[in-house]
Amino acid sequence: METKNILINNVTLLGSEIKRGSVLIENDKIMDVTEKNGQKDADIVINGEKKVLSPGLVNTHTHLSMSLLRGLADDLPLDTWLNDHIWPVEANLTGEYCYAGALLACVEMIKSGTTTFNDMYFFMDHVAKAVDEAGLRGMLSHGMIDLGDEEKRKGEFKETLRIIEKCHDTAEGRIKVAFGPHAPYTCSEELLKEVREKAGKMGLKIHIHVSETEFEVQQVTEAHGARPFEYLDEIGFLSDDVLAAHAVWLSDKEIEIIKENEVSLSHNPASNMKLASGISPVSKLIDAGVNVSLGTDGAASNNDLDMIEEIKIATLLQKVNKMDPTVLPAEKAFEMATINGARALGFQDVIGTIEMGKKADLVLFDMKAPHLTPFRHPKSHLIYAAKGSDVNTVICNGEILMQNRELKSLDETEVITLAENAAEELLSKA
Repeated sequence: METKNILINNVTLLGSEIKRGSVLIENDKIMDVTEKNGQKDADIVINGEKKVLSPGLVNTHTHLSMSLLRGLADDLPLDTWLNDHIWPVEANLTGEYCYAGALLACVEMIKSGTTTFNDMYFFMDHVAKAVDEAGLRGMLSHGMIDLGDEEKRKGEFKETLRIIEKCHDTAEGRIKVAFGPHAPYTCSEELLKEVREKAGKMGLKIHIHVSETEFEVQQVTEAHGARPFEYLDEIGFLSDDVLAAHAVWLSDKEIEIIKENEVSLSHNPASNMKLASGISPVSKLIDAGVNVSLGTDGAASNNDLDMIEEIKIATLLQKVNKMDPTVLPAEKAFEMATINGARALGFQDVIGTIEMGKKADLVLFDMKAPHLTPFRHPKSHLIYAAKGSDVNTVICNGEILMQNRELKSLDETEVITLAENAAEELLSKA
């Protein structure tokens, strides 16, 4: 394959230190990071003047194809939202619908600076096809629910193993597959133990919802005599390969369990607020040394996939919850959306920072906007003032997916039409 060079020149680099310089990309990797302007004979030269270069944002919990259900059922508690609205529609899902919804989500993520995501849903081989076409990096898992039914449990493992065999480590390594047991209250102990065994043997991650609502905690406690993380610890489920989404209702003992087992968490503030699920003790978790990342959840409960918006909500929510403006400063919130997310997915040596040798997953933000003027503190501006629409250029795995707000990997108009038609057809069947 012929070597392809991309040079991003004269740009403000966001890292542990903020500096001006240039980044040279060769094929899929960052080959040089310097405080000087780079060579001018690269295949593609991008002028970074008045722009900020960030690692690609990492969304550690979402459900891409739920973009078709955006706005379907708002202003409802989680239990009602799921049982009376979401699950009846999902009963009519097909691979084609999930493909259309995933493509739409990919467009939205590219346009708001997300280059890596962690997804749990259904028909994941169709989702993988959309992700491959979009050029993004993703970890996919089939959502496993057995509700104590042995036949259903067998079916869930059959589907999960099919997806692993078909999709894991595909798309030039951009697509990985994880085990996706839905939650302790929807999965039997047998399913959870078998997931633990198989994930360990196969060296795959585990993606699960835990302690999203107070009602869920009550359900698990009544069924097992222990709170969710206590129960998962008792059955030997927890380890450093587990990524738990939400983690809103936690006891001090559970925080110790999470830390001791090196479990990573995905904080989903907008979804938790919209469904009135509660406020995760993020500042307490970070102080305890827990790796806390950031996710949007699905577009049906957020109702968008804009990680820039999610970062701001996360930091403001912790400040008002603790009545302390110093809690979760911009620097920490930025880490949650970048390197902490990479660490949660086991990608910390591959993405999450702008360093030589890492994959070229990078985002350019255009700072020439009224709401970003005067340009003083790049990270502060990014967290507290920027919008997803300020993303100018997106590179993933060394490929330019969007430049100057123009999508390169997908046809935005075609995707929107496809998704609109799919959503209308899907809802007509409910």
